[in-house]
Amino acid sequence: MSFAAPAPERPRIVTEHPDFYIVAKPALWLTHPVRARVDVPDVLSFLQQETGEAGVAPPHRLDRETSGAQVFSRDSDSARRFFTLFKEHLVGKTYLAIVHGEPAWDEYTLDAPLGSLGLSGSNRIQIRQAVTPDGKPAATAFRVVARKPGFTLLHAFPRSGRLHQIRAHLSHLGLPMVGDKIYGRDSEVFLEFMQTGQTERLTRRLLLPRQALHAHSVAFNWSGAAFRSEVPLAPDLQAFWDGLPPEG
Repeated sequence: MSFAAPAPERPRIVTEHPDFYIVAKPALWLTHPVRARVDVPDVLSFLQQETGEAGVAPPHRLDRETSGAQVFSRDSDSARRFFTLFKEHLVGKTYLAIVHGEPAWDEYTLDAPLGSLGLSGSNRIQIRQAVTPDGKPAATAFRVVARKPGFTLLHAFPRSGRLHQIRAHLSHLGLPMVGDKIYGRDSEVFLEFMQTGQTERLTRRLLLPRQALHAHSVAFNWSGAAFRSEVPLAPDLQAFWDGLPPEG
């Protein structure tokens, strides 16, 4: 089984439309510049430099560790249109995730509210979300793509946009995501990561240096026509999956 870090990648334009770009975002890239993370590359700055278009902007974001399909508007008018589409949940997003465990089902929808778990003796991570009775409505549909002993490749279809929704729902189902520092099998990993950064020891414990989550596709209506763009599973996740022992 490989424990290598993702190979150095650069963002890649998958679709060039007069109003927007669909970009394949590599893992470990930020969506946009963050003052506290000047040492981390970001897709927005890269795209502005590559295209020479100062008006390029991301109407949504992906976590630094998440790879895959990301939308960038090309001017203020398209930015406003995307703002409305995302606000009204009119953009369909699908993800691929590699998880620990083998669910008994092939398809399952979890409709369970998510909210902050709160700091306590059992939780020392302030941003951790969990299924809570007073949380905000959240639903995620899951479908098994492939199975290997002890691991499953899933499609995830979030029907709402809560913080860490897919990861928290998978944790609730007992299917923690491979490489997940917050919702994975070891609750102490994130605290160690904050102190030491990503070390070889942490990567061995997590099996991957980043969470195994990939934005597979985006779909929306644009100027009266249905649009869909897809980005295949990132090379590092594909290599990890291919390196697992087959069933039987």
